[in-house]
Order: sequence, then C-alpha cells, then structure tokens
Amino acid sequence: MEAAQKRVTKIERSAVAFGENQIRPLTKRRVAAYARVSTDSDEQFTSFEAQVDYYTRQITANPDWTMVEVYTDEGISGTNTKKREGFNRMIADALAGKINLIITKSISRFARNTVDTLTAVRQLKEKGVEVYFEKENIYTMDSKGELLITIMSSLAQEESRSISENVAWGKRAKCEEGKVYLPYKQFLGYEKGPDGQPQIVEEQADTVRLIYKLFLDGLMPSGIAKRLEAMGIFSPAGKSRWQPGTVESILTNEKYKGDALLQKTFCVDFLTKKMKRNEGELPQYYVEQSHPAIITTEVFDEVQQELKRRREARYVGRSGCFSSKIICGECGSYYGRKVWHSNDKYRTVIWRCQHKYNNGEPCKTSHVTEDQIKAAFVAEMNRVIASKEQVLADIGMLIATLTDTREMEEKESAARKELEAVSASMRKLVDAYAHAMIEQREYDDRYAGLLAQSQVLEEQIVRIGEQCEQRRARKHELDAFYKVLKSTGPILEFDEELWNVAVESVLVHEDGKLQIKQRIRI
Repeated sequence: MEAAQKRVTKIERSAVAFGENQIRPLTKRRVAAYARVSTDSDEQFTSFEAQVDYYTRQITANPDWTMVEVYTDEGISGTNTKKREGFNRMIADALAGKINLIITKSISRFARNTVDTLTAVRQLKEKGVEVYFEKENIYTMDSKGELLITIMSSLAQEESRSISENVAWGKRAKCEEGKVYLPYKQFLGYEKGPDGQPQIVEEQADTVRLIYKLFLDGLMPSGIAKRLEAMGIFSPAGKSRWQPGTVESILTNEKYKGDALLQKTFCVDFLTKKMKRNEGELPQYYVEQSHPAIITTEVFDEVQQELKRRREARYVGRSGCFSSKIICGECGSYYGRKVWHSNDKYRTVIWRCQHKYNNGEPCKTSHVTEDQIKAAFVAEMNRVIASKEQVLADIGMLIATLTDTREMEEKESAARKELEAVSASMRKLVDAYAHAMIEQREYDDRYAGLLAQSQVLEEQIVRIGEQCEQRRARKHELDAFYKVLKSTGPILEFDEELWNVAVESVLVHEDGKLQIKQRIRI
C-alpha cells in the first residue's frame, strides 16, 4: 500500500504583531510614562518636575499616541516595588487594559531589583503591554529585549548594592568620629541645630522631664501614657494617643542624658532594607556628652534602677495601679484581675491568686474586690497621717543619711587607685616577659594573681556603684512620699498618686485581712 503524501497548508496572519521594527496597530496606542526620584532634595525635585514635563510633551506631541498619565513616585528608593504607589498603580492599570506602552528613563529608574524588573516586564508582556527604556534603547517586545533587560537589571542591582555598602561605610565612619544623628521627626525633645547637631526644643523637653518625674513618682508607662493623653500632649509622632512602649523607649534612651550609643541597628538586606538590632554582629560606639542633656545623669540612672527593680518584682502594671502589688499570703503568688458577670448588670472586678488552682489543693486565701483594697489603703494612710509630723521628721533624717555618700565615694576612689596600680603591674609584667627577663612559669603565676586581683577590684567598683544608685533611687522615693504626705490631710477616698508613691504591696491573709506594706518604711 502506498504511503499517504504529507501536505502543509500555510495560514496567513490576520493581525499585526509587534516586532523589531515596532509595527504599530492602526488604532492609537495608549501611552503612559513613569518618573521617579529617590530623595527629597531640592535638586532632585527639579529633576523630577523636568521628567514629568518631558514625558507629557513627548506623548502629547505624537499623533499616534493617546496620553494616559505620567505615573510618579517621589522620594522613594527603587530597590524594591513594595512601597511605590505610583508604580504599582501603573502596573495595575496596564494589566487592566488601560495602557499599551510605558515609557521610562532607564532600567535603574524602573527598578534596581532584577527580580522586580523581570516580574513586572513579563506580566506586562503577557497582556501585550510594552515597556520602552530610553537610556538603554530597549523595547521589551524586541526579541533581544529580555536578555538585555536581565543584564542591565543585574548591573543596576549591583550598583544599588554598592551604594548601600558605601552608605553603611559612611555611617560607621561617622560613628567612629562620634557624630550623632537623631530621627528628628519622631524624636521628642530635640531638633537639628544650625551646626547640624541636636539642640533642645524646650516645650518638648518639658514633656520628657514630666515622663521621668511621673515614672519616679510611681506611675507605670501605661499610666503615664493615659496622663499625657488626658493633658492633651501629643506623642513624638504627633498623635493624640500614646503607647506604653513609646513611654518606655523615652525612659530607656541614653540620648536624653546627653550620651549616644551608636549603631544600635544595622541593615541586613540592601534590597528589602530590613533592619536588625545589633547584638554584637557589628561594633557599637558610646559617645559621652555628645549633645545637650534634657535629663541629668543622676535622674536617668535612678530610672534605670527603678525599671530593674520593677522587672525583678514582675511589676508590669498591665491591669492598672493594683497589678503585681496584691500578694497571696499562703503561696506568695501575685493576685490577678478577674471580671465576673462581664456582660450583665452584676459585673464585678475582683482580684484572686493567680496560682489558686495550680497546685492541687486550692489556696485558702479568698478573692478581694477593688473596693476592699481601696478601703484598706485609706485606713492605713489615715493612720500614717495621724502621726504625720513624726513621720516627716523620720523621713527627713533618712534623706540626710542617704544623701551622705562620702564614705562610699572614698571606698570607690581607693578601689580605682588600687586597680590602676594593679593594671600598671600587669603592663610591667608583660613587658618583662616580652624582653625575656622572666620565665614562662613565673609569668603565668604572677599574671594569674594580678588578673584575679583586678577582677575583684572591678567587681567591688561595680558593687559600690550599684549601692549608690540604690541610695539615689531610695532618696527619690522618700522625696516623692515626703512631698505628697506633707500636702495631704486625712483622706476620704482612694488617691492613686498617693497609692503609687506609698504602697509596695498588699498581703492577703487566709482570714481575709489585708496588710498594707509601705514602700517607705521608717
């Protein structure tokens, strides 16, 4: 049987395709342009306006084109496209069929990230949307377009990496020189001065000082935030609402005492701009007296000591002024806040041992209401106020005792001098060993002895410093209590400010009795 003859039939094309010669369809092309500058400087703004004007005139001058829009992004980096609203809106409009051709200055203006560039170009290509890069003279519908785009995008990405590394190097160099930069737009209390260094904004500085005072008076960050909101004071971001975390960041930032810890964070990815807290990966630099202080070193150190004390006592204060102050007299656990009948008219707030049912047999201590706590506090405070003059005299004597730190300062000075002498001996020993004046065994024995001696002295200096800080914190507590007590007569109702400065804890006994333990024990 004879094999069938193969037959090929050519089917002529019925539509005009885009090719190397850019053959255009008969209808007008809907054309858009994309312009971007990556900084907010005046020079770049001029360039930005020039780009917009250039593309507007270019598109409207072509009779075969219909102007869609000049999409813009101002003051945004091109390393990724996540936050570029103009770019993302342009891509969405193109994919929706509103654009046939996009014109842009160069691949680096479009995106410096190879992945973002190719992803966008391929998405547009699937929908028949072409992109023209003027500087490189590349049309994405061209047969050579994607290869050239890949090469050019990679070069642009490396350029971005180089810029990022240069910026990081510049920042490290400034850190080594002790130059301080603050994010002024969201940093309370300072503005950039004529010399480029931080200068104090007095109105904002008063708020910072108030935050430190309220904390040392006993308020927690959450309570301070509420107080600031009630006073109508705006947050560093210019908002009426304060977050406790914002208050705590102000309380722990060394820049408010005029010092600066530099390179706290660093960029781990130049494309995503992801930042990471520096945990020893890079060197840090601590600059003392780098700029004017809003808070004295003594007050700042007192606050850090008090923060430490509260953390150790688990005094987190998330449920108001009673949090972490009510203690079970049986198991020693803190009482937690509970709400009974939360959705009906019998709604009641009570406090109960948090571990009441955790150890098999429940604790025998009962729950207490906030009214019971307040009543016990009012009774205890009125007892103290009844002998106010004697209490104030005793507090005055304690303050005088705590203020006298001459003996501790003399001990610290003596320890520092001894440490200097030990360090000098260690240097002489190393020098003698380097010049072969002593044997290895003798060197090892003497060096070990001197090292142990220096470690003991260093620990002694740290211990004396901590004792001084504790004294200062104790003095501040006494000062606050003295001031409040002096101006307070017999009280008829609960006073939260007095509670904060006066009460350390409330012990709940098995018989239901509440024992108030004062922070100021005379």
